[in-house]
Parts: sequence; structure tokens; C-alpha cells
Amino acid sequence: MSKTQTEMNAKAVDEQYLWHGMKPYNPQATMIVEKAHGARIQDSDGHEYIDAMAGLWCVNVGYGREEIAKAAYDQMMKNAYAPLSQSHPPAIQLAEKVNELLGGGYVVFFSNSGSEANEVAFKIARQYYAQQGKASKYKIVSRYRAYHGNSMGSLAATGQAERKYKYEPLAPGFLHVAPPDEYRQPEKASEPTALPSVQAVDHVMTWEMGQTIAAMIMEPIITGGGVIVPNEQYMIGIKEVCEKHDALLIVDEVICGFGRTGKPFGHQHYGVKPDIVTMAKGITSGYLPLSATAVKREIYEAFNGSEMYDYLRHVNTFGGATASCAAALKNIELMEQEQLFERSAIKGAEILQTLQEQLENHALVGSVRGKGLLIGIELVENKETKQPVAVQVVNDIIAACKQQGVIIGKNGATVAGYNNVLTLSPPLNTSDEDLQTIVDTVVKAIWDK
Repeated sequence: MSKTQTEMNAKAVDEQYLWHGMKPYNPQATMIVEKAHGARIQDSDGHEYIDAMAGLWCVNVGYGREEIAKAAYDQMMKNAYAPLSQSHPPAIQLAEKVNELLGGGYVVFFSNSGSEANEVAFKIARQYYAQQGKASKYKIVSRYRAYHGNSMGSLAATGQAERKYKYEPLAPGFLHVAPPDEYRQPEKASEPTALPSVQAVDHVMTWEMGQTIAAMIMEPIITGGGVIVPNEQYMIGIKEVCEKHDALLIVDEVICGFGRTGKPFGHQHYGVKPDIVTMAKGITSGYLPLSATAVKREIYEAFNGSEMYDYLRHVNTFGGATASCAAALKNIELMEQEQLFERSAIKGAEILQTLQEQLENHALVGSVRGKGLLIGIELVENKETKQPVAVQVVNDIIAACKQQGVIIGKNGATVAGYNNVLTLSPPLNTSDEDLQTIVDTVVKAIWDK
């Protein structure tokens, strides 16, 4: 059978009609991915690559999992749609499973994306306090360099000026503090609340008046902003500060969740139980759109009043779609059956150690850090001053890896002058052979620079 005109001229049609995310106007060299299996993708020219970024940090169980496709298909044939103003069995079962993975005590609201999950969290936090007679508590604290979404509220929470430029003014009521950057400002303290980065949050909440602070949102590890791994005591300190100021702790697990850091959720490394947990990406491994906002039951109970506006007046058409929930259930089942959380922890630690050993003496490598199969390599002009390298150096290394058949990432368009971190986030079931190829390719590309 001959190819259609569209298939023959896919790149030309792409150029004419498709607007790409995070790409300059009318990109000329767009990769068209046609096939994918395991950790490998194949483009329309027949070139195969190891995807060391799992798409956009999301294909945790790898490509081509027929079990997930079948689960979604079977659900569509049984019941393709039911809004969650009503209910359906896959959503009920998935909410129960998410609660279990979180250690119990949560009620779950489903949406479509990480941005939406965070928007729901902000609305819940503000309404929660309003219904306690504390309507002045509306401000949300976040960190610079963190990413929380692209909608007007979640982008306001984001601490990446380059993502906001030309879209402001955004939603009001969002404050930012410095991130806990252990590479540039290593911290030590006898108590978690004595860490300077934690004290910075305490000071902002005090200076802004605790009576106006509703919540703080944070990733366990700042991911897209440069894989910034905090001091092990940091999250404990933040939780204590939030409690001091009667503010909720919202933990954004959109990337860190579902095994990426070696546990079901990233915050579980730190012994903290957040008030609200948001998640997306790995919940379905990217097979279908889905996100969730998990809320402690005692917060949920504050919405049971009898007044006209006491309930959460939020709904979306596709949030918690039947097939998406079915896909998520099968996705999590595969993760547990194949022990992918544990594999992420073990393989991630091995890769991190290897990269640190092989790159520690390179003049451009300032820091190699991460947790599980989430790794960042920060490149600097000078190890003493820690001056970031130019973006072109980062792009050249990424291009060299692609030339050798490995797709890696970077913290692009985040903070001016600090887009200098190479990122690795391969599927959790990437074969040992492919993981070794990723390491070898990245190391060679950096040493060749």
C-alpha cells in the first residue's frame, strides 16, 4: 500500500499546521516519532533512539505496554465516559489505590494534567480557610526555580521567570523564596528549622503575616528547574514551619511520583505526610491524560457544611475519565508486579555513582546529583566560581548524545543564566544494557566537549 500524501510530506505538513510546545516559531528540524517500545523510540526516518527522558519525565513503565492499552480499550468498550459529578468503578478503585500508596488518610480529586491538579490544590487551600472564618489566608508560597504548571495560577506559583515572561500579570497571591540549592549553598544545622533555606520560608511567612498564608507548594526535588536535591532535613523543617503558621503543605509529585525517585512518592524519602499531594505524568505513564489532587480527610471534611457555597465548585469534562483511570490502575499494577519502584532506587544509585566517578574531574562538571532514576548534571565554566556554562554548551552535548542515539534533556527556558543542567529520567524498566549505553554516551559527549 502506498503512503498517503500526508505521510510522504509529514514534515512539510507539520511545519504548516502544527504549533509545537517549547519550540521556536516554525521549527525546521522536528523529530516525528512513529514507533516506540520499551525505552526506545523510532522517528519517521527510521532512526532509533534510547529515550533517556521517558518522554516528558512520564513514561515510567516504558513504551508499548499492551496491558495498559488493553485495559483502556476494554474500559472504553464497557463504558467510554461518565463525569465525576457522578462516579464510575475505575475512578473509585484508583482513588483507593492512590490513597494506599500515600499511606492512607486521603480523599482524591481527579483532573487531566499537573497544572490542573495544582490549580485544584490552590482552590481547596483557599476555600478551606475561608470556611473556617480565615478568608485572609489566601497567599501561596513557592520557590524560585520550581515549576508547577502553565495555567495562570500554577504559572504564578512557578518560580521560573523565563516561563512567565510576556504572560504576566498572572494570578495574584503567590510569593517566592530561594530554593534549597545544596550545590551552591550547602546547608548544615542541628535542627531542620535551623536550615537557612527553611528559615527563609519562616521569615517570608512572618513578614507577610501568617494570617495571610494559606499554603506552601513544593516538589520534593525541584525537577525541571535543574534537579535540585535539598538537604535531607529540609522538608521536615518546611512542614514544621507550615504548622507554625497554620499553613497547608502542598507537595507537587507530578514528576517525582510513581517511582521516579525510588519510592511511590518523593516526599516519602523524608518522613513527611503532606496536607495535599498533587500528581500526574507517571500515574498513567503518559498513556492517557490524568492527574490527581489527594487531600487529607480532615481537610475534605471542612467542605461538608450546609451553606450554599460550602462545597467545592470545581469540575472538568475529562478529569478522571474512565479509560484514563483504567489505564492508571493497570500501570500501577505493572509497577508493583515488576518492582519498578525498587528498581528505580537501585539502578538510580548505581548510575549516579558511576556518573559522579567518571565526571568528577571534568572541568565543566560542577555537580552530579539525583535520586532514583532522576539525575541532573550541572555544567559550569569554573568550578570555583560555579559560573554556569552558556546554553550553547548544553545544547551541543544534547546534540552529540542524539547523534549517538540517546535522547537526554535539560532545564530549558527556566531562569536566565541558569539553564545549565543536563537531565536524565529514563523509563524505570529500561534494560541494564540501555542504561549503560545512556551512561557511556553522556560521559563521552561531556568529555568530548
